[in-house]
Amino acid sequence: DGFPRTVPQAGALESLLADLGKRIEHVGNIQVEQDELIARLTGRWICKDCGTAYHTVFNPPATAGVCDKDGGELYQREDDKPETVTKRLEVNMQQTQPLLYFYEDKNVLTNIDGQQDIDKVFADI
Repeated sequence: DGFPRTVPQAGALESLLADLGKRIEHVGNIQVEQDELIARLTGRWICKDCGTAYHTVFNPPATAGVCDKDGGELYQREDDKPETVTKRLEVNMQQTQPLLYFYEDKNVLTNIDGQQDIDKVFADI
């Protein structure tokens, strides 16, 4: 996650590793459908007072909109709103797709179904 994000960065990394007598042998690509990614990414809410994070599906507060720890109000960051998440995913895919082809051409890319049970995803990795 994070590097390399573009084919030129991947090429630079490949050159650096070659100078060290090393190479990338495996690249894992965890695949999740866009609607599922949006649901996962837009479910985060944070307490304004203590900063505790909640998720509407995976870790909901006992009372919607209220922090379990201190009763503070929960809010959603701009980065977690559906329209922002959708735009971030579009930009990410524009950058990532060529990188996936780059590693696929080198026969080091393995796609992993990220919508399976977490233990199965872990085992596949």
